Amino acid sequence: MARCISTAILDVLAEAGARDIFGMVGDVINPFVLHAIKDPRFNWITVRHEEHAAYAAAAQSELTGSVGVCAGTAGPGALHLINGLYNAQKEGGAVVAITGQVPTAQRGSDFHKEMDLTKVFDDVCAYQAIIETPEQVPRMVEIAVQKALTERVVVRIEVAADIFPKNIASEHYTHPLVHELPVFAAPATQIEKAARILANGKRVTVFCGIGCREAKSEVLRLAQKLGSPIAHTLRAMDVFDYRDGPVVGLTGNIGNPAGFHAVNDCDVLLMLGTDFPYTEFLPDGRPIIQVDTRVDHIGRRAPVTLGLVGDAGATVRALLPMLDDHQRSTEFRDLLLGIRDKWLAHSNKQSSLGRRDEPLHPQIFAKAISDAAADDAIFAVDVGECTIWTARNMSMAGDRRMVGGFNHGSLGPGLPAALGAAALYPSRQIWALCGDGGFGMSMNDFVTAVRYNWPIKVIVFNNSELGFVAMEMQVSGMAKSHEATGLTNPDFAAYAKACGGDGVRVEHADDILPAIEKAILSDKPFIIDAIVSSGELAMPPHVTVQEVWGFGISKVKEGVLGLKGDHRVWQEWRDELKGFDR
Repeated sequence: MARCISTAILDVLAEAGARDIFGMVGDVINPFVLHAIKDPRFNWITVRHEEHAAYAAAAQSELTGSVGVCAGTAGPGALHLINGLYNAQKEGGAVVAITGQVPTAQRGSDFHKEMDLTKVFDDVCAYQAIIETPEQVPRMVEIAVQKALTERVVVRIEVAADIFPKNIASEHYTHPLVHELPVFAAPATQIEKAARILANGKRVTVFCGIGCREAKSEVLRLAQKLGSPIAHTLRAMDVFDYRDGPVVGLTGNIGNPAGFHAVNDCDVLLMLGTDFPYTEFLPDGRPIIQVDTRVDHIGRRAPVTLGLVGDAGATVRALLPMLDDHQRSTEFRDLLLGIRDKWLAHSNKQSSLGRRDEPLHPQIFAKAISDAAADDAIFAVDVGECTIWTARNMSMAGDRRMVGGFNHGSLGPGLPAALGAAALYPSRQIWALCGDGGFGMSMNDFVTAVRYNWPIKVIVFNNSELGFVAMEMQVSGMAKSHEATGLTNPDFAAYAKACGGDGVRVEHADDILPAIEKAILSDKPFIIDAIVSSGELAMPPHVTVQEVWGFGISKVKEGVLGLKGDHRVWQEWRDELKGFDR
């Protein structure tokens, strides 16, 4: 029985486990969209910008381990997807993008909306199925979706306008997709080498990334056997928590002193399932063992002594029996746990509701939300200062999950990632943690949450500034530039109500907890417009002489601007001093 191309594509997506398709309708893909709307296996979700469709699809892939799907028409509609697709690529997301193309007879004539999408998407896509005849569909669509599903990459399926309405004559290549790949450990001889290196270490640190998501129990057993601290990346924050015993937390610019010293002061570093990119926070001059399923990740960030290609969980399970059972010294670990606890106490003081300076300190909101949110809440985190408050003042323990744009670093993924999560889990509590810069890029799709009755909770850390960029400028020795980083914002709570949702503007400490409670109880999409200080300084766990010098030069330059009449400088210095309040 003949099938149309749209149905054939939907059949393969359904076989892969996809359910939601995010996108915008438009000319070339109209046949596909109408079929998707009629198909009971799928939810077609209309967004207001295709970039947000890709962000939402990436979030779904991250949360389910399956594929996310987005769609855009030919030309500009397809182009709008690309930034969200790069986010998926950098996060290791499995995303299938469906796009259109101008009629085949018009290709090469500079037709309306025509562009060479193959060239445009070549860098972000691991495979592109360019459909120019119906006969190509069964094989090429299955190749694309299979690749996305099992290799966790971005792929694109392009169908020309005159091809979409046609039927497939042959099902010769149709076959069930492979959903699971074998889980394998590194070779035994290599694991034996790793065991010998670890046995010689007196201060071993286990440094974990997102590749340890399915290996948490094994990693905790390993750390116990080695007497080691566990440091982790930002993306692994919803895998390892301070309550898990030897977990000392994050390293890097937004990490803490215990995480920093765990990685840099060890005499053996075991990297498990991480491609942590910040080489300045990785050590050299000591043995480093790296375990990863991808050989191209081995040694590209640090001078690795031994690289093991294998699954983190399977490799650790094979490693454990090779380690002797004699009691290891825990002096290094215990020292770091003491540093961790001191830092946590300081962090709790900094995020206390008793700090009543105005504008309010942003970390107070982050800690209060963390304390009040559901045990299985999903947090969609935007890029910027809000990432710092999430990393330092929130807990992702238990069944909580966290998604965002941690490797791509583009502003704007917080809200659309929350939409993807809400479509998957409409009964779970979904929070979007956004700066005013990031939310300003995606706020048009708040109405999408209203349209589909998803009661997401959005907090906008509103300091009327691109705060993270301002800090970067200061550390580099540049004076903060209001023309470059300053923002003019609307009343975001009023905006929420205008869209059909609800919201509240918070300027006083006494209103923080009532606002969070109101957001949690709301059956509408809700925005907390949190008016926070632009002078909050987030110090890295280790400050270099160069950074101190740059910051000092920045203050001198700002002082000169203040003496010349820019009185905003004195206000900001006052707020910065409040941020240093101990």
